Amino acid sequence: MSELKFDALCIGNAITDVFSHVEEDFLVKQYLHKGSMRLIDTDEALRLYDLMGQTVRISGGSAGNTAAGIASLGGAPAYIGKVALDEVGDNYGHDMRGIGVHFGTGPLRDGNLASGRSMILITPDGERTMNTYLGAATTLSPFDIDKDVVSAAAATYMEGYLWDPEAAKQAFLEASKIAHNAGRRVSLSLSDSFCVDRFRNEFLSLIKENVVDLLFANEHELKALYETADLETAIAAVREDCTLTALTLGGEGAMAISREETVHVPATPVERIADATGAGDLFASGFLFGLARDYDLASCAELGCLCAGEVISHVGARPERGLKGLAEQSGFKL
Repeated sequence: MSELKFDALCIGNAITDVFSHVEEDFLVKQYLHKGSMRLIDTDEALRLYDLMGQTVRISGGSAGNTAAGIASLGGAPAYIGKVALDEVGDNYGHDMRGIGVHFGTGPLRDGNLASGRSMILITPDGERTMNTYLGAATTLSPFDIDKDVVSAAAATYMEGYLWDPEAAKQAFLEASKIAHNAGRRVSLSLSDSFCVDRFRNEFLSLIKENVVDLLFANEHELKALYETADLETAIAAVREDCTLTALTLGGEGAMAISREETVHVPATPVERIADATGAGDLFASGFLFGLARDYDLASCAELGCLCAGEVISHVGARPERGLKGLAEQSGFKL
């Protein structure tokens, strides 16, 4: 077995969040519906980006946020995601490496696609209007899978959002094969109910055929996966199908479900929920970190809830406080 170097390898869409404060009339002039989210093409992405005033850029993406959370815990994460050879892509790589994430994916050199970005326009009332361009992120392929990195990671983790492009599917299947050959764990996040609706049969096949050992889901995604309105029915089904499931339940905490046991832990109390964005991503950070260190399932889930609790207490999908110190204050020995 290869030497273990990483707590987890996270694979996903490399997206930079670009925030800009705008007046209401900016939305009107650009024919944008306030509070909406739309996918846009290259020309529209570059046009809108040029029109935005002063911006704040934060490297994001679901799996990227999970890697950032592991780094904040003091862990050793790796990340695979595709950016273009441009300023936004350069900044993305700089940010990821700067927080301690191993990121060595070669940039796309085809000038027809720019690096992925989500342009978030914030009006004076605090409402967010999102314009998401996936760009180079959609070109991830098996050629981007580094066998040495996969083999050296305790777990490979993929976001369901990446399951749309065919080449990305093949990349994940390749990574899964390498990970299992190295005796490592493979995990998948369902990402959202819309992903589940598009790829239900494929996701179920991945689980039932043991391509995936660990499933991350919230209660809505799990019920969508099994097409039931009853959570207990969905839990019983996933217990039968999947070796291990990490299930988030919002204010009700989280569950870890294996064939041998089911544990339920409470949510970490927070004074107020400022922004739920990234809660599932950061829960996965704590859970994967715990598994890499052989924590029991209850401790993995508790650490996941602690990480999720921190990220929902402020605006933004990445931790503001060092999760390592927060975890140690809560009694975890990292």
